[in-house]
Amino acid sequence: MTPPAQPPAAPSLSHHTGFIAFLGARVLALFAQQVQAVVVAWQVYDLTREPLSLAYVGLAQFLPMLCLLLPAGDLIDRYNRRHILMVSWTVSGVCSAMLWWLSGHGHAGVAGIYAVLVLFGCARAFGGPAMQSLLPQIVPRAQLAQAIATNMMIMRVASIASPVMGGVLYATGGGELTYAVCLGAFVVGALLLMLVTTTYASARAAAVGTMWQRFGAGIVFIRTRPIILGTISLDLFAVLLGGVVALLPIYAAEVLHVGPEGLGALRSAMAMGEVVAGVILSVRPLQRKVGARMFLAVAIFGLANLVFSLSTWFWLSFAALAVAGAADMVSVYIRGALVQFSTPDEMRGRVNAVNMLFIGSSNELGEFRAGTSAAAVGAVPAAVLGSLCTLGVVAAWTRIFKPLRTVDRYEEASPKG
Repeated sequence: MTPPAQPPAAPSLSHHTGFIAFLGARVLALFAQQVQAVVVAWQVYDLTREPLSLAYVGLAQFLPMLCLLLPAGDLIDRYNRRHILMVSWTVSGVCSAMLWWLSGHGHAGVAGIYAVLVLFGCARAFGGPAMQSLLPQIVPRAQLAQAIATNMMIMRVASIASPVMGGVLYATGGGELTYAVCLGAFVVGALLLMLVTTTYASARAAAVGTMWQRFGAGIVFIRTRPIILGTISLDLFAVLLGGVVALLPIYAAEVLHVGPEGLGALRSAMAMGEVVAGVILSVRPLQRKVGARMFLAVAIFGLANLVFSLSTWFWLSFAALAVAGAADMVSVYIRGALVQFSTPDEMRGRVNAVNMLFIGSSNELGEFRAGTSAAAVGAVPAAVLGSLCTLGVVAAWTRIFKPLRTVDRYEEASPKG
């Protein structure tokens, strides 16, 4: 009998055309999102001078993601993920075009900006889980951990320049120039996805039951795996309670007095810390005691945010945010590997949709929490209280999710583990 033909060896990541195209597309989309986030936050606060207005920036994006969680996860598991991501980024480009128009004609006030952000949140509801679910279909499982690390490193490098560029673009040409650049980046990113091939996608199983039943199966999978539930819920509450990003416009304008350029620099500080941590991880990757190290990283994140909250010196604030970014990089790296290694391909859309709600949306909901707290008690007390709450969450989760705290290797979280 003739032995079955062996599949050709996968190319190295540096020669993997589809993976390179995927990275390029992600860099462009991330650039547009980061630049747009800086400019929208500054415009809204500049128009209103009300901390509560920044809360609505996050809420306008969070609510659509919450409402579309179920259909997004189900569709991503049933249809071509690359096509869904292309449509998502195209709609995001339309949002940039609408913000561009509002900046030139405007004067629809902040209500018009909020309306566009709702549509942008709808696009992200599908784009975020699709993007996270697509990578395992591009590279083989043996290269997945390396691909995750490479992807995260390049994304963090791109995150350094993007917020600074947003501040410079806005200071130079206002909202019209900035949103036009974002539109171009989203469009080119969507076009680059045409070069991506999903060689390692598994065959789609026939749809069984209703959409509610299929999504319920994903919820059951997460609920019955304490390592995954603990991982994503830890990040949700840590960022929800302790995130300070939404308050950066207030700190830049009223505490540190540095203007839009300084705001962009502050937003880039966390990315710089993430890159430094990423370089260290690439040389000495974490392979043992990953659960305990993730808890330690989140605790350092809370302490660094506490230092930022109390600082009135720009460079100390910058350094504190850089440390917070480094700690966040470690946490994100461990969390991403645990989720990807533990989820079967046919369920990635639903699991990553929940993951997007818990983690991605925690940023927007955290912005709402921070904005409302700042409106009630002031920016500095709100930031201090949030940082202390993050430390409290870490202490509680170490007791509630003992399997997560004691997990040693990533393979222990595999579907059959």
